Amino acid sequence: MNDYENSQPRDSYFSKKIRAGKRTYYFDVKATRGNDFYITITESKRKPGESEDRPVFEKHKLFLYKEDFEKFAEGFQESLNYIRDKVGDNPIMNNEYHRHEESVSTQENKSFSDLDFDDLNK
Repeated sequence: MNDYENSQPRDSYFSKKIRAGKRTYYFDVKATRGNDFYITITESKRKPGESEDRPVFEKHKLFLYKEDFEKFAEGFQESLNYIRDKVGDNPIMNNEYHRHEESVSTQENKSFSDLDFDDLNK
């Protein structure tokens, strides 16, 4: 064993927590028994309707192994570039885009909720 292996816990080498609205993301660097690094990406969000005193969290985990790092990074970057091309880098534009989408969704829902059941009897 080298000094690096002795100084780190076997399973976890690095962890980064990112709070993003209602979700929290965890990026954890771990090692296999053969000392190959991999990354786990965990999305955690509170389940709706759970009590304040004992919240329950829904978690989804993705394992990313070193042989896939480059392809994953390329695909992720390509996806980000697509969004930036469509929406732009400006956070205000991003919020306006989301507000527009929410507005369209709300308008669509209103059209269904504006039914007048008295019309059915005619």
